[in-house]
Amino acid sequence: MTLQWSCRAAPALTTAELYAALVLRARVFVVEQQCIYPDADGLDLAADVWHLFGWRDDQLHAYLRLLGAVREDVVIGRVIVAPEGRGSGLGHLLLGEALRVCAERWPGRSLFLSAQAHLQAYYGRYGFTPCSAVYDEDGIPHIDMRRLAD
Repeated sequence: MTLQWSCRAAPALTTAELYAALVLRARVFVVEQQCIYPDADGLDLAADVWHLFGWRDDQLHAYLRLLGAVREDVVIGRVIVAPEGRGSGLGHLLLGEALRVCAERWPGRSLFLSAQAHLQAYYGRYGFTPCSAVYDEDGIPHIDMRRLAD
């Protein structure tokens, strides 16, 4: 699956980009995973926030959000592959692109993510190690993971 990647700072987002991200997030997190939570958490347009988009034929197939100013680590969150893109390796492409962007924008900083617990080995392949016990977040087991700076 050939995708076009774009990574945009929050202030530079177009209305269409933000809308596409919010639609995909609602489609996967709220509808598919049945998590009723406030997705619009006030961070999408905050300082030093970047949105990574994977587009194909003007459709958003992969997305994640990078938070550079929330904590000491850069936070990777809202990681999504659209249902029609799963099983194609798109998640690996998305994470690889995220790691490239993080190394370019925030060299020397560690990375943090809150992973669904069943994805611990997946993120482990990219150097993330657990830094918490498993906990419940919106009815889904999660675990905090960090990747130390190179």
